[in-house]
Amino acid sequence: MTDTPLAAVVMAAGLGTRMRSAVPKHFHPLLGRRLVDWVIAAARDAGVSRIVVVTSAEAQDAFEDVETAVQERPLGTGDAVRSARDALAGFEGDVLVLNGDVPALTPTLLEELVATHRGEDAAGTVLSFEPADPRAYGRIVRDAHGRLARIVEARDATDDELALAEVNSGIYVFRAAKLWPALERLEPHNTQGELYVTDTLGFLVGDGDRVAVHVAPDPLEVEGINTREELAVAAAGLRDRINRAHMLAGVTIVDPQSTWIDATVELEPDTTVHPFVVLRGSTRVATGAEILPHTVALDAVIGGGATVGPFCYLRPGTVLEADSKAGTFVELKKAHVGRGAKVPHLSYVGDAEIGEGTNIGAGAITANFPHKPGLPKGRTRIGKNVRTGVQNSFVAPVDVGDGAWTAAGSVITKNVPADALAVARTRQENKEGYAARHRND
Repeated sequence: MTDTPLAAVVMAAGLGTRMRSAVPKHFHPLLGRRLVDWVIAAARDAGVSRIVVVTSAEAQDAFEDVETAVQERPLGTGDAVRSARDALAGFEGDVLVLNGDVPALTPTLLEELVATHRGEDAAGTVLSFEPADPRAYGRIVRDAHGRLARIVEARDATDDELALAEVNSGIYVFRAAKLWPALERLEPHNTQGELYVTDTLGFLVGDGDRVAVHVAPDPLEVEGINTREELAVAAAGLRDRINRAHMLAGVTIVDPQSTWIDATVELEPDTTVHPFVVLRGSTRVATGAEILPHTVALDAVIGGGATVGPFCYLRPGTVLEADSKAGTFVELKKAHVGRGAKVPHLSYVGDAEIGEGTNIGAGAITANFPHKPGLPKGRTRIGKNVRTGVQNSFVAPVDVGDGAWTAAGSVITKNVPADALAVARTRQENKEGYAARHRND
């Protein structure tokens, strides 16, 4: 790479009507990011210094840490890129033009594209590829010397042009000084009445400027997303990429195809992830932790040596300290479970603090919902080395002191002193012969 500045224009103003959704296509979630965020991340990791996202006026506030430009009307890709001109006024360098619906795009491929562009001293360079099914991609038309002659949209192509295997990815890099004048020359000479950014390359060729083509080696990296079916295919590919990276970094993933890990999740080496696990959001897992089958964790922290699952749900705000356990059919939410503490099975613990070494009996519930509308949820605080009985309910706010015990079947509504036994249940009474007398009633 040279010291030439590099900017990027990311086109993300379309509604994506083929998604059949009220959510704009570029905002559909995909393994911890929105669709467009994958493209932004790839551009940033490729060394792009300025990123301008072209979007609709309604979505302009949906972006952080990037510049935005508004495309007032959907008049095609050429108009979309032209909408970013004011944002990049005075910029001297190269400009990447990216579609916001290509989530598998890698920084390496963008770096290679820019290297070809600069190595050939081109005014513009197009990224092409050869998919198994060319579908509606624009066809790359080369001249007798193998150089780019033009790009023709599928809807405007002849039968001979549709038979071409090499297609346009919709990704380009231009010298800024050549891009903006070429965009001003665009006219809607097509069946859709739209302005195509591809036509700017034809202008450059006609002006005698050098236009290069860089062929992507892996078609999957540049496949765009237009339907939910294509979104699912892309998700599977990204899942495999994420899992492969974790495994190469020292994580054991027993069955990668059934394991879904968001791009934003952090896993330390020597953790083990079993089949049918879903790790989402900002979840972090420390060395030695074991995540058993059918566990879902969202924005949770799992300490070293901790055991989670099977069939466990960790909701946002959950922290499991080292060597702790959240077991089978356990749900935790905004719960801090201390070192070596256990919530083994069949429990809901929310808005709670569980001390070091404590064992929570089966069937525990923290009843944390406020008794009156508008009041905050109460917190349950259970100290160190506490032993709670089965089928306990803790009506927050309530504190259980260190070393205390609670009897099975108790509903704890008052604070329990340290080292005390709390019994909060009706004494059992047996009525002899009752069942026999009423059996035939």
